[in-house]
Amino acid sequence: MATEIKVPALGESVTEATVSKWFKNPGDSVQVDESLCELETDKVTVEVPSPVAGVLTSINVAQGADVGVGALLGLIEEGAVAKTSAPPSKPAPAPAAVAASSKDTTLSPAVQKLVSEHGLNPATIEGTGKDGRLVKGDVLAHLEEQSAPASKPAVAPQAAKAAPAPQGVQYPPRPVGPREEKVPMTRLRKRIAERLKEAQNTAAMLTTFNEVDMTNVMAMRARYKDGFEKKHGVKLGFMSIFAKACVTALREIPAINAEISGDDIIYKNHYDIGIAVGTEQGLVVPIVRDVDALTFAGVEKAINDFGKRAREGRLTVDEMTGGTFTITNGGVFGSLLSTPILNTPQSGILGMHKIQQRAMVMPDGSIAARPMMYLALSYDHRVVDGREAVTFLVRVKECIEDPERIMIDA
Repeated sequence: MATEIKVPALGESVTEATVSKWFKNPGDSVQVDESLCELETDKVTVEVPSPVAGVLTSINVAQGADVGVGALLGLIEEGAVAKTSAPPSKPAPAPAAVAASSKDTTLSPAVQKLVSEHGLNPATIEGTGKDGRLVKGDVLAHLEEQSAPASKPAVAPQAAKAAPAPQGVQYPPRPVGPREEKVPMTRLRKRIAERLKEAQNTAAMLTTFNEVDMTNVMAMRARYKDGFEKKHGVKLGFMSIFAKACVTALREIPAINAEISGDDIIYKNHYDIGIAVGTEQGLVVPIVRDVDALTFAGVEKAINDFGKRAREGRLTVDEMTGGTFTITNGGVFGSLLSTPILNTPQSGILGMHKIQQRAMVMPDGSIAARPMMYLALSYDHRVVDGREAVTFLVRVKECIEDPERIMIDA
């Protein structure tokens, strides 16, 4: 009995995905819940498990192809046993892992990665390297030929010149040079680009800056870090303190926790803070829900869990949807100052930066070296006035420089 493998529901507002990797070939045995392939959406990476045990008889969608929810990915013959003598012939399109060929043993890591990612058979690609070996340019040229339309209608030079560029495209495609390479953008990278450009095109974005003396909060961490970690099993980091400080400020300046919906402004009486996490695949922003109701330990545990699963590509769509405000920490990469871009439709994002010793003039006129951090608040000027933005950032600064304020809401 053949069982269909279909693209599962991918979450709210997600209707399409890209088949980024096949883990099995036609003819392979599979077990119940064993991962068959990996789908990449514009938000998360999802593995598709096998619903039954048997043999994968066909793959209907090649690696790199786009599929909609409910589309047929392949077929499994339930209860069948894989043949060990000769593997079944592979129908087109070929799966991610290609049959071994004479060229496979001489592929460089870069070529092997491209071949695997796009489900190509290296035996079908002409090599231009020494002794006919494949080089990266051969594979890229092959991919470009595959993606090119079969025939191009003749266009008068004058008409072609007058044609407007597609919306959002800044530079036309150009030939790849001999020391360059062209790699297709992943779906996640495309979505990141779209959202960032959307924020620039839609919001009246402005950034205000301040600086915060980290002396007291660092001293507090030093006093309590051992006991905190022993009791809660997680380290006391800066992010939970900043998240709590932001909640204190958001309560006082509700416009920064709001968003525009048509001709209305939606004010949110909940505090779901997005924490930007950089991964190899791109930037993702999981949401820590109801930060106002969590303890510092609860916030730290949520952030640690999200960070780990983000790097493993195991976040769900729901975990990255519906935030009210975002915090991003460029300081972990050494950034001294930056202007963060809004995470639309939110109206505010706080940028943290590197802690650096600087000479500061103290209230008594003396000069002392203090651990200072620049803060940046980018906001949507359509919703938030300059006075509100500055007041918010000053409130965050006060809470960090005197962290007891967070505890007593002073």
